[in-house]
Amino acid sequence: MARPLSTGTGLSGLITPLPAVTLVLGGARSGKSVHAESLLDTHTGRRVYLATAEIRDDEMAARVKLHRDRRDPDWGLVEEPLALPDRLVAETEKGAAVLVDCLTLWLSNVMLAERDVDEACAALDAALGQCGGPVILVANEVGLGIVPDNKLARAFRDHAGRLNQRMAARADHVVFIAAGLPLTLKA
Repeated sequence: MARPLSTGTGLSGLITPLPAVTLVLGGARSGKSVHAESLLDTHTGRRVYLATAEIRDDEMAARVKLHRDRRDPDWGLVEEPLALPDRLVAETEKGAAVLVDCLTLWLSNVMLAERDVDEACAALDAALGQCGGPVILVANEVGLGIVPDNKLARAFRDHAGRLNQRMAARADHVVFIAAGLPLTLKA
């Protein structure tokens, strides 16, 4: 499927085409979402923020509000906790550039719904090959800390690591964010 031209700002400040798939990794509160949003600042077409979070408490509601308040009002919003592959394809077929925030919460949702993680990740990978516009994926790098003390947490960490590796292999551009600073891992 042909990909429409989208634009972003390159290091030189010149407008450059956005890659088909970009992965933005980082820890909690590292600045990864802000960086991902900035990649679409000069995109001239429709921009969609595809949120995977489910608001289950006041703290999560405050986090979601922070993200909403920071974005320009012209961003579209799609909330999809589980059917991410289908929504990605549908939104990009409509000509949108899509920012997915975040893969890590989506993975949590998949695990909590007791769905097959490998199957869900394969479906996401396949969907990225069918998208008609640029996709920016945001994910937490959870494997840099201590080994979790319980089986579920270790399984989550391992699934997240494998998902990040798979998405990095698929992506044309991969950036790691630490302390708000981007480090290009793949260009």
